[in-house]
Amino acid sequence: MIERSEVMGQEPALADHPSASGPAARPGPAVDPVRQPAPAEQPVPGQAVPVSVAAELPVNGYPGGVDTVSNAAATPGDLQPYAELGLRDDEYDQIRQILGRRPTQSELAMYSIMWSEHCSYKSSKVHLRQFGEKAPPSDRLLAGIGENAGVIQISDQLAVTFKVESHNHPSFVEPHQGAATGVGGIVRDILAMGARPVAVMDPLRFGAADHPDTARVLPGVVAGIGTYGNSLGLPNIGGEVVFDASYQGNPLVNALCLGVLPVQRLQNKAAAGPGNVVVLLGAKTGRDGIGGVSVLASATFDDGSAQRRPSVQVGDPFMEKLLIEACLELYDAGLVVGIQDLGGAGLTCALTETTAAAGTGMRVLLERVPLREASMQPHEILASESQERMLLIVAPEKLDAVLRIAEKWGVPASAIGEVTGAPEGSGPGRLLVTWQGHTVVDVPPGSLVDDGPVYARPMREPADLILLQADRAETLPRPATAEALRETLLRMIASPNLCDKTWVTEQYDRYVLGNTVLAQPEDAGVIRIDERSGLGVAISVDGNGRYARLDPYHGAKLALAEAYRNVAVTGAKPVAVTDCLNFGSPEDPGVMWQFAEAVRGLADGCAELGIPVTGGNVSFYNQTGAAAIHPTPVVGVLGVLDDVAQRVPMGFARTTGADHDLIFVLGETRLELSGSEWAWVTHEHLGGVPPKVDLAAERALAELIAEAARVGHLRSAHDLSDGGLAQALVESSLRHGVGARIALPDGFTAGSMPFVFLFSESAGRAMVAVPRGHEKAFTALCVERGVPWTLIGVTDTAGNELEIRDQFTIGLPELRTAHSATLPSLFGEGAATLAEAVATGTSTPDPAPIGADRGAAEPVVDTDPADPDAADGSEPVQSDAAASAPAVGPEAAAGPAAVAAPDDTAGPSPDDTAGAGEATPAASAPVDVAPSTAAADQEATTRTDAGDRPTD
Repeated sequence: MIERSEVMGQEPALADHPSASGPAARPGPAVDPVRQPAPAEQPVPGQAVPVSVAAELPVNGYPGGVDTVSNAAATPGDLQPYAELGLRDDEYDQIRQILGRRPTQSELAMYSIMWSEHCSYKSSKVHLRQFGEKAPPSDRLLAGIGENAGVIQISDQLAVTFKVESHNHPSFVEPHQGAATGVGGIVRDILAMGARPVAVMDPLRFGAADHPDTARVLPGVVAGIGTYGNSLGLPNIGGEVVFDASYQGNPLVNALCLGVLPVQRLQNKAAAGPGNVVVLLGAKTGRDGIGGVSVLASATFDDGSAQRRPSVQVGDPFMEKLLIEACLELYDAGLVVGIQDLGGAGLTCALTETTAAAGTGMRVLLERVPLREASMQPHEILASESQERMLLIVAPEKLDAVLRIAEKWGVPASAIGEVTGAPEGSGPGRLLVTWQGHTVVDVPPGSLVDDGPVYARPMREPADLILLQADRAETLPRPATAEALRETLLRMIASPNLCDKTWVTEQYDRYVLGNTVLAQPEDAGVIRIDERSGLGVAISVDGNGRYARLDPYHGAKLALAEAYRNVAVTGAKPVAVTDCLNFGSPEDPGVMWQFAEAVRGLADGCAELGIPVTGGNVSFYNQTGAAAIHPTPVVGVLGVLDDVAQRVPMGFARTTGADHDLIFVLGETRLELSGSEWAWVTHEHLGGVPPKVDLAAERALAELIAEAARVGHLRSAHDLSDGGLAQALVESSLRHGVGARIALPDGFTAGSMPFVFLFSESAGRAMVAVPRGHEKAFTALCVERGVPWTLIGVTDTAGNELEIRDQFTIGLPELRTAHSATLPSLFGEGAATLAEAVATGTSTPDPAPIGADRGAAEPVVDTDPADPDAADGSEPVQSDAAASAPAVGPEAAAGPAAVAAPDDTAGPSPDDTAGAGEATPAASAPVDVAPSTAAADQEATTRTDAGDRPTD
């Protein structure tokens, strides 16, 4: 629920705090952490010290070196730096009212953190309620909003948990550690639910690809993600790499983790049971990360942001790996009452959330926290966001067993306190924190977690939105000749957002653990969960900031639709959603309006699709100065596959002999170019309204693909989104080096209409390859499900080229060169190694790219002998389901063809723009269904009938 904040710059470890080497700081005999005689000078919590004592206070210090509760009560007029910590005047006054005095230095730090935008969601709560109010019923949801991560049951015995969060600001200030600790933090969220993490994903957004600062940020971010994830042994199965000038100075580094658990192992965070022991498990606490959530994540960037390096966390993936194994053994042994990870807000968050969740109290001896730096003060210990730490609630009789398991895994464990009950008749318990005998915190924990300020911020539609939407990309000049169309395709597939991302993804291990079925560059990652039954899950994360800038309500729906469709084209059934909402400053009424509209769109969209939002993250203040990023709701969708052997890959399959597959486009193609990749790459244009989104049609498409995959009608499937059909054809052809021959349907053959058919970004569409002999049954299924279909061509294993009949032919080698050269030319093959060397201080970095020799060190696992996309690069093999499906004859059945825009001439005409939504009947378009050497009787024709769907 709280994003782990980020910080960098590893400070040298100093002498350990004396208590860290004591019996409570390492596995050993059980200790009684609280019931000890109080020192004679210890003040009574909440009671003012006598004036005579207060008069003896040092001028520049506190008695005992710390600001105590008694001292705070006796010195109400002391000035405190609350504004510097991000608190407003009225918020500070509210804290004083809650406590009945001024806060201590430690309490002020805690409130500033927990009431920050990042932790309290004070500007977003009023809108996020829609996710619960509009949530469709789900019998799969075991844990949802408010928990560390959503948990979805996928079988009688198994559940999965998943969540996406942001690490944006730290990754700009210190790319390597910011991104690395983003992975570490989201992994611990999954671990805290009782699950074993099994995969990660990373949606990334950077500034202009050719900007000098992008060359600084991107290699470091990629190296950080790869270093941490690879060290944990987690496959990275998908994500996004997007470039846009709006993210210049404020990249978006979002991280998703997927975990698996037996249903009965589900954990909770409540600190239940007075008398239970509070155990801090994991790495020692240092000064890294202090103020991360309030200093970095809850403020806009300015000229001084580069000085905030102390607010970036430092990660240790090897300690995290040990922590994972220790926690899983503790779960299986039934030794944990409650657990909470320490990320954003560190101990402050963990102590207050666990007690507030149970309505209990807690007494904590802060000197028992193992420290990396002995000079740390109580407020620093409470605010530190040092990584790889968990807080456990343990029954006293089980403490010895917990400490033994921690010792077995080499993980420090310290009993630092105990759970206390609520005072008789006084409501919830209190959190008392002492430091060397002095009480430095005495607060009601619910006041930090639940009672923070909630704002209904002013909202106003951006003043430029009307003019922006009126400036439609459909009026821009577009290619109308074969030569121009060919040049456009080559330019588009080489553009930074559409080019091959292998330079990035090869730095991640995608097949470790041996259960990866599909991974990048597939539409969704697919992980096998149960080896006996073949049960698996598919997951995708998507978002389009340009669409959301033009219309945040429909932009959020389009992000949901694309993620939903990406999961559906694998054959999986989408069942749940997580989100990461990245926006500018909530203090800007225009940004707040964008946020409210996006939340409304996502909540409405999930209700229409019948899948709940299980949790997520809000990231505000993503801007530098007054310039906000494009509103960027990133949506993750999880789907379930009953048998991963029936999953559908995106690449055209290599068939034997003269055999080939038929290529269909499902859904309607309209003249929709506003917000498109083409408009930006060709004209640097952003305007108009985004493509129409029809979630009922998306749902029908998903059900069709799942059914067709189950009965073996599909050899491949690829969603159509950024770059349109042209991009899908190139990616599917290059996946396994299989060519294709395409004939444009009637209505898209003249003037610039071939361009529209190839580059429109209409939603609700997919391209599928159907084995010959299955086409009649498949098209009958399309008619039954009400999904428009158009037969556009055939695959051609022998041809080694992409042919668009009557337009152009391009060889696959030329396509591959254009598609794959962009990122290496921008960032260089050694950029990642250089970033790693800088991050680690290596004086002589290995010149080879990260991961280049991974194959020698770790053999690639073939996860499925029948998987054409498995790690071993084996040739495609028809699935068992497809092989056993009955032949239904060579003829294509008659069915509706998707038509959208009227014919045009060399440039846009009034009919193109004003009447683009009018339906027109399509004439038959001949399509070769065999390689050029085949007989003429192997020709098929696109068929239509009077029941064609309207195009708008």
